[in-house]
Amino acid sequence: MGLAPPETREPLDPYTPERGDASYRVEHYDLDLDYKVAPNRLAGTATLTVRALAPVTSLRVDLVGLRTTRVTVDGKPAKWTARPQSLLVRLPRPLFTGTTATVRITYGGTPSPTTTRWGTLGWEELEEGALVASQPTGAPTWFPCNDHPSGKATYRVTLDCDSPYDVAVTGRLLSSRVRGSRTKRVFAQAHPTATYLMTVHVGHWTAHRIGEQPCPVWVLAPSEGSAAALHDLGRLPQMVAVLSDLVGPYPFEDYTVVVTPDALDIPLEAQAMATFGANWLPGDRRHERLVAHELAHQWFGNSLTLGSWRDIWLHEGFACYAEWLWSQASGGWSTDRHAREHHRRLALETQPLVVGDPGPEAMFDDAVYKRGALTLHALRLALGDAAFFGLLRSWVAEHADGTVTTADFVAAAAAAGEAAGVGAGSVRDLLTAWLDRAPLPDLP
Repeated sequence: MGLAPPETREPLDPYTPERGDASYRVEHYDLDLDYKVAPNRLAGTATLTVRALAPVTSLRVDLVGLRTTRVTVDGKPAKWTARPQSLLVRLPRPLFTGTTATVRITYGGTPSPTTTRWGTLGWEELEEGALVASQPTGAPTWFPCNDHPSGKATYRVTLDCDSPYDVAVTGRLLSSRVRGSRTKRVFAQAHPTATYLMTVHVGHWTAHRIGEQPCPVWVLAPSEGSAAALHDLGRLPQMVAVLSDLVGPYPFEDYTVVVTPDALDIPLEAQAMATFGANWLPGDRRHERLVAHELAHQWFGNSLTLGSWRDIWLHEGFACYAEWLWSQASGGWSTDRHAREHHRRLALETQPLVVGDPGPEAMFDDAVYKRGALTLHALRLALGDAAFFGLLRSWVAEHADGTVTTADFVAAAAAAGEAAGVGAGSVRDLLTAWLDRAPLPDLP
């Protein structure tokens, strides 16, 4: 096999052609970062352990808005070319399929969000601190990466920051050391994690441990407004228990919600973590469905991560269905009532979309969420509760920490249908109608 130049390589994902390099994957990121809050200045060294998936002489590394000053490969200086969305790193020696290399990139600058068709994404400076909200393509605004959810990796993140500020990073805190006006913290993420699910929070908060079982649940909230936030998040431990019973054990060691005083457009999930603006937690639980939604992503999206953005319903449809499951478990509308009400609303839409391939512009359209959830409800009605929830539990267990596709789920559902006496062909026909065709099917 010849060595493919980067200019001839196919995009890793047609939904995000500006991101990712299919010729290699990163197995581990070691990020050594220094952040100064007042001037919003970030300096870092990123060490990437990469494995070639095809013979290559160069690597495309995603990096946006930050300046590279040095690159080495296996300790040897390497040449690079800076592009608006990436670096082209020329390897001192070719990498052949299966071989590994250590790529170290020194970089820095003023991090800021990148503008995309889905809005501004990535590192965002706040009035008092900063946060990262990357879904789907904002990760390169703060570290060099191969930015695609199929490239899950482990992480070690060292962050040196001004001591008055609290810091939370995706992963387990290993150490914290104060030196003068600075505090250096080291975090490790042992679970394979997509780049967009890595996050950083810098701010002022108090840590509240609001639950122990089935896992520790933490809320990091600023003092002002904390009572309202704690009330709205108060049933999180029960949510973890309900979803653990229905779809399988919570997949990580703990769960943390960070509450920022800055208003945010939407809440957002990260690995074992979620971010809520205080505007979403007013103290009356009116947005509790979103609390359940972000929690559900720990199973569907974070532990089980899509292999292609076209399969976004595997994240959002499942999380939306979890909202309806929690509603019934907590004494609200039944799951079936939610399903029939949203089916009625979707039937009024004049431009239905194909849930299994909605296109990049419609990737986060509410119809993907609701029709994805309706797909699951239709499947549940066809299989019966025992077979349906058995399917979900086996789906979660068999693909933990991995990547999944719609084809994987259809195959698993067909096997469940065969075992339940419904028939694999009937299940495949049902899912084809719901996922691959635009007209909205009738709900049984």
